[in-house]
Amino acid sequence: MCAVVVSLATALLVGVVPAPAGAETVGQALAKPHAYAGGGTLAYGSAQVPAPLTVPLNSVVVAMAPNPATSTTDQGYWLASADGGVYAMGNAGFYGSLGALRLAGPVVTIASTPDGRGYWMAALDGGVFAFGDAGFYGSMGGQPLNKPIVGMASTPDGRGYWLVASDGGVFAFGDATFLGSMGGTALVAPVVDMAAMHHGAGYWLVASDGGIFAFGDAGFYGSTGGVPLGDPVAGMASMPDGGGYYLVGAGGSVFTFGDAPFRGDLSGGLGGNSHDIIPLAGIAVAPDGVGYWLLDPDGFNYSFANPPDPVVSATAASIVATAASQVNADPDTGYFCNPYGPCEAWCSLFATWVWRQAGVPIPSYAFTGDMYSWAQEYTAVLPPTASPLPGDAVLYGTGPWSTSSSVHVGLVAQVWPDGAIVTIEGDAGPAATGSLAVIINGPYLPSLSESYNGMPIYAFARY
Repeated sequence: MCAVVVSLATALLVGVVPAPAGAETVGQALAKPHAYAGGGTLAYGSAQVPAPLTVPLNSVVVAMAPNPATSTTDQGYWLASADGGVYAMGNAGFYGSLGALRLAGPVVTIASTPDGRGYWMAALDGGVFAFGDAGFYGSMGGQPLNKPIVGMASTPDGRGYWLVASDGGVFAFGDATFLGSMGGTALVAPVVDMAAMHHGAGYWLVASDGGIFAFGDAGFYGSTGGVPLGDPVAGMASMPDGGGYYLVGAGGSVFTFGDAPFRGDLSGGLGGNSHDIIPLAGIAVAPDGVGYWLLDPDGFNYSFANPPDPVVSATAASIVATAASQVNADPDTGYFCNPYGPCEAWCSLFATWVWRQAGVPIPSYAFTGDMYSWAQEYTAVLPPTASPLPGDAVLYGTGPWSTSSSVHVGLVAQVWPDGAIVTIEGDAGPAATGSLAVIINGPYLPSLSESYNGMPIYAFARY
């Protein structure tokens, strides 16, 4: 989070006046994307990474599923992006995607059939899409949900599946048996993922604090609930024998429970570099149970060309492309140092730098509330219930008045018809304060930002 402190630079910029486009005092920032074998996936133990994706993807990668029809030497997996694109890697077959369609809401998860000849994807709104030999057994699409869908798991015979929402509600379809849920129970932290037993008679839910909820025959082997974590848990995966499970933290840590063996993680940073912290979104276990993959959505190249918005100006396209070009770990090893301004909290310095590169005549602001004030006077500010457009700034907190009320800012990269957005944010986690990064965030619903991001949205500022 970019918790801005009052500084001399901020005090000097309280008087809001337009700055001429291109009047940049900070040198051009040149970020380099994460470079490692496999692009956005990293392999441990017996897991292997095939040739990486190098083409720009239309939307952020949100989930992966291993191909169960595999061996130690012949492996594969599917990657799913928020626009429903599917990328078949290694020996995984391609059976179709939604990448050419305009979805109401973004895809958030993918699961494979037991024979590896098909897969399902589920969207934030509960819509389910089946491909290959995956059967469609129902969905929550078009039905009101208390909270969005965050995870999915299939039954052992492939004739059913479960969906889980962030409030812990579980929905069973086909021959999937409902064995209980946390729906209606007040949770300390939202649920972020689920995994099913190999025989289908049980499943686990995991919350962002690492709390585990076991149902049916699923055994409880431990959790990180109640243990202080540097970063939230982003996902889970179970062992093929059902005797254990893995949790993965957004900051790169892997936690093992039961008979799940530890094969390595990124808790010390990529290559042991504590300044190169990769934001992880999930974990998938190799079918032999002696390896796993970690998913880094920021490790891919993106064009952010889908979904197409009704009106995307040249300025908006430039803002999104410029912001995306900067996605990387800590850009400067100095405490709060960055290429966009002085060594201080820099989420607003980043956002105003990007706008300026696109020709927006805004000063370089260190305080997020100044972006609100500038837009209020010269362009427009929208309430948090409004529908933003790509290029708009997302202002987090409760209001523009002070550094304790206006705490962070990001830039909108994509918008879905249901209101879900993807943002690109500077001085954002996961990492130690003062060593944060430029990251891709989402997709998420702005109305649920407080539970998803830990802070609400108070306004959108137009460029």
